[in-house]
Amino acid sequence: MERRTPHSGRRTFLRSISLGAAGLTLGSLSSQCFAASDGAAPARVSLTAGSDRRDMVYQALKPFEKEVKRAIKGKQVIIKPNMVVVNVPLCATHPDALRGVLDFFKPLTKQQIIIAESTLSKEGSFQGYENYGYLPLEREYGVRFIDLNQQSHTMCWILGKTHHPLGVRIIDTFLDPKNYFVSVTRLKTHDTVVTTLTGKNMFMAAPLNDYTKSDKPLMHQGIKEINWNLFQIAEKVRPGLAVLDGVEGMQGNGPIRGTAMEHGVAVAGTDFVAVDHIGAELMGIPFENIGYLNYCAQAGYGQGDRSKIQVVGGDVAKHVVKYQMHEKIEEQLTWKK
Repeated sequence: MERRTPHSGRRTFLRSISLGAAGLTLGSLSSQCFAASDGAAPARVSLTAGSDRRDMVYQALKPFEKEVKRAIKGKQVIIKPNMVVVNVPLCATHPDALRGVLDFFKPLTKQQIIIAESTLSKEGSFQGYENYGYLPLEREYGVRFIDLNQQSHTMCWILGKTHHPLGVRIIDTFLDPKNYFVSVTRLKTHDTVVTTLTGKNMFMAAPLNDYTKSDKPLMHQGIKEINWNLFQIAEKVRPGLAVLDGVEGMQGNGPIRGTAMEHGVAVAGTDFVAVDHIGAELMGIPFENIGYLNYCAQAGYGQGDRSKIQVVGGDVAKHVVKYQMHEKIEEQLTWKK
């Protein structure tokens, strides 16, 4: 995922892997592109419970105050909400969850914070900001909104149906190491990868939708392939801070057509794999069922070993609610085969 021309990038890609007559396998791509990892460090995740979304998110973030203050020095803080489409409120990050995050950052930095999204909807991200009640945050906190779909891009490579390289345009804002991303999303089920949490909120936002053509659907090359492709994007695109709003989650046929699940929890941490692990546990979903997160854990992008995740502020077992899975859950689990 380097800034280079599509042709030179493809030549480099083809030189680095072997494309035999049967095509490329997931295993061979993994061994070529990613060095072995000794595993991530033990992680700390914060859990709060209640009904006051704004305060719960704020309290969940408080244990990471010193760590985050150090991490954002010299960087631009960008809050990435989740709004797959612009006209389904239950699919989107609630504005009070964003208020909780902004309350947390207020004493940590004097810089102007950016709220940024790259919706799939042709109406554009600003229509979502308006529909979901985000725009008052500009007056309340002095934030600036941007539509990531209007930013520059870099051509990168994912896995196509035939296991040959497939070009996808990745928004440069996600690739800039000077940006510190905060991923804020609901607990939601998903139609191809079991559940969509803080990591996927970043990975699927990275492909460009320039409103004449969207590269986001290119990620969907099959059940095995989408899990790999999310992992492929995760090599460069990961949140520095992860926040899950489970006051009201989505179950069933998520990430858009699901139904509400009153849950009353919030989760936060600086290790997105660990945060998403606890989020899945709270939803009654075995972590081993989520392909892309298992790949990320194996590569050392975050802590996937539950015994090495310390949860502060609440007892996970007391807040587990079994979410109804998507109607195609059995098909989704075929990534394991």
